[in-house]
Amino acid sequence: MKHWMQTYGGHYRALVRLGFPIVVGQLGVIILGFADTLMIGHHSTEELGAASFVNNLFNLCIIFSTGFSYGLTPVVGALYGNRRFPEAGQALLCSLVANALVAVLLTLIMGGLYFNIGRLGQPEELLPLIRPYYLVLLASLLFVLLFNGFKQFTDGITDTKTAMWLLLGGNALNIAGNYILINGKLGLPELGLLGAGLSTLFSRIVMVVAFALIVWRSRRFARYRVGLWRLGWSAAVFRRLNALGWPVGLQMGMETASFSLSTVMVGWLGTMALAAHQIMLTISQFTFMMFYGMGAAVAVRVSNFHGQGDTPNVRRVAYAGFHLILFMEVVLLSIVFACRSRVGGWFTDSAEVSAMVSALFFPFLIYQFGDGLQINFANALRGISDVKPMMLIAFIAYFVISLPVGYFCGFVLNLGVTGVWIPLRPDQCRPDAVAPFPLGYEQEELKNVFSIPDRGHKEVDTYEQCFETEDHFGLCPVAGGAAVGLVLCAQRGREAHPVRG
Repeated sequence: MKHWMQTYGGHYRALVRLGFPIVVGQLGVIILGFADTLMIGHHSTEELGAASFVNNLFNLCIIFSTGFSYGLTPVVGALYGNRRFPEAGQALLCSLVANALVAVLLTLIMGGLYFNIGRLGQPEELLPLIRPYYLVLLASLLFVLLFNGFKQFTDGITDTKTAMWLLLGGNALNIAGNYILINGKLGLPELGLLGAGLSTLFSRIVMVVAFALIVWRSRRFARYRVGLWRLGWSAAVFRRLNALGWPVGLQMGMETASFSLSTVMVGWLGTMALAAHQIMLTISQFTFMMFYGMGAAVAVRVSNFHGQGDTPNVRRVAYAGFHLILFMEVVLLSIVFACRSRVGGWFTDSAEVSAMVSALFFPFLIYQFGDGLQINFANALRGISDVKPMMLIAFIAYFVISLPVGYFCGFVLNLGVTGVWIPLRPDQCRPDAVAPFPLGYEQEELKNVFSIPDRGHKEVDTYEQCFETEDHFGLCPVAGGAAVGLVLCAQRGREAHPVRG
């Protein structure tokens, strides 16, 4: 135990310190969603239906854009770990430009969809409510992506509290604005659903402006502003951000689309099944956010140590994150399981729905353990910029396995909503999730894009010359010497064999 704490104790404390503010900020977002739903629903049932439709359309855009912005974390984290502060500021500038361009692209796509809303089969009486609310949320997309850029920058330099306070403040402003504009308080007109949209737009603008002022005026960011203004634009960094951001964005988008399509399938089973499904998704969202906060902290710490060339600590952080998430799973899921017979009654008076909710707890508990594992190791891979495998695995897991198997179990085997839930997270056993983080970067990318020295590594000519212990990596030639990859070497007898080149 003493050796265990000597190895992981410092990492546990650092991950909790970084992850807690992220969890708090994300829970604030969830609370905002509940508040929006309650306020709009109490004002008008028709407005609630219109809001649900529009929000579901934009959720995919927002989640994709969030994933895209994640490409900044390993870049900034590596530079921060290597104390290359001006270059980190330069990366922020390039990220803001990249996020703005993605916002323009998403705005054009969603703008085209706006002109075809009438063809999507929605009730005619809802269209006058849908159209203005849709346009207001469309205008806010740019500010969502800019905020994400600032947030991933501060997360990458281990400052997770700034984004937390801005999220909490922005959400409080949004809730207050909803109350005033939806119901027409303080002498303002009663705007209903449109008022909720305007409040959301205003709060997002304020959050971005506040973040920009903090970064550009606060003394603690002075060392990054040098790079932001003097180094200026870098095409190499811009390309690297896109190379990292698009795979993560697509991965998260596919995950969201999979859950959306599973909801459609559950809807075929009837209102009761859909209600039970939505209740379990709500519970799952809370637990997911807990795991996500710790996973984001893992990505930051991994990227920091990767920037220092400290590969043994890269591995230790990843496994420390796994330990912490496993502990969180045991605690949280034990509480949830103990309340399984009561949870349904918290959301509905229907005994049938409550019974369905209780039946869904068993596949829920199983997939939650796998979900925590994949969140941890996916973020570890993100921290070392190894993001392309996640995109491919997500496609196979969600669209080749999850949805077809869910349909088969739910409708062919007649297992109902429980059958749809059985394969919800087939990516929990992803092969890259348990790998010891091998890399395959171009040598030019390592030296010129990240500007990270090979400190702590040894350049070798053969696999047999790799470090002899599994706690070390050696720089070994791959692809005929055209690229350099970090290859884990495990000592087996008298030879060192690479796990992956």
